[in-house]
Amino acid sequence: MGTSLVQAQDAVPVSTQSPIYMYQTVTVVESIIPSGLGRSRMIFGTEQRDYRDFTSTRSEEDDERNSSDRSDIRVKDFEETKLLNFFNIAGIRFQNIAANDAVVTSKINDLASQGWELAFVNSGVESYSGDGDSNGIYVTRYIFKKITN
Repeated sequence: MGTSLVQAQDAVPVSTQSPIYMYQTVTVVESIIPSGLGRSRMIFGTEQRDYRDFTSTRSEEDDERNSSDRSDIRVKDFEETKLLNFFNIAGIRFQNIAANDAVVTSKINDLASQGWELAFVNSGVESYSGDGDSNGIYVTRYIFKKITN
């Protein structure tokens, strides 16, 4: 077997710089209120916010909380995609779940085609389930990342 040497001018430079990522969140809120009375939506923020503008550092010596006005935190520009509720009058509607999956998958595929990579998925449920309580929601956050450098 022969030996192959790489000439210095043929060497490919190796970057030692770590990638810098930007992140984007898609939030899905799915109602579990019976009789189809709830509202289910997929939310995609199109407006940027810097968390530092609304954050305070508190200590025993300095216990001042951030005095940001709620209207400064609120965003007015976002995508709101209607989804179907899990329940209708007859109970769980599996077709609605499949339809929501198709819509959410469409958004994930769209972001992937733009170079976004699904990095994390977080989910939770809110349901009191006490006497007479028929309210509840599932919240799922899909966090995407994209290399910026």
